[in-house]
Amino acid sequence: MTPAGVWLSDPPLVPSGDEGRSWLRRELLHPEYHQQNVVEQVVTWLQRQLDKGIEAASHAPPLSTFAAMLLFLLLVGGLAWLLSRARRTARQAAVQRPVLTDGTVTAAQLRARAEAALAEGRYAPALVDGFRALAVRQVERGRLEDLPGATAHEVAAALATAYPEQRVRVDGSALLFDEVLYGDRPATRDQATGVLALDDELAVRR
Repeated sequence: MTPAGVWLSDPPLVPSGDEGRSWLRRELLHPEYHQQNVVEQVVTWLQRQLDKGIEAASHAPPLSTFAAMLLFLLLVGGLAWLLSRARRTARQAAVQRPVLTDGTVTAAQLRARAEAALAEGRYAPALVDGFRALAVRQVERGRLEDLPGATAHEVAAALATAYPEQRVRVDGSALLFDEVLYGDRPATRDQATGVLALDDELAVRR
């Protein structure tokens, strides 16, 4: 019974940490979550909990209401942190993938594919094959060690050592390669032609 003499129909929404985690696990086992995006699932669950909290808080003492809202905010913050860590881990895993997957393709073949894609307005494959052509050409010229499993970052680091004056452009091209191929980022014509121009410039350097 509250100080005002009014009985509460339900206790305030102030679960313990273990209870909150248990609720979340049970909630995520519901069949409807198989049809929704994971982020949407979490947001939907949080919205339901917020609605319950607001309804309970309207009948609860101020201190209990404050405690419930604080717990809710801590839960939201924890979930946001976990989601950001998951996205960051996925991006880090993506950029560790190798640049080259077929050791039999020559720089000339990759360059031809890049130019054909550019002419057709397919800028993403033009950029990707252009960077691969650049890497293979430097291997063929003996300026880059032949490491089939090398990532774009490793290729850029080696090229920056061989061509220190081109470090910024080399690093930028490697970053674009990762973002376009593994991050599903669209490429522009200028970005694709920039990678091809870098390939041309490095091809004639001694």
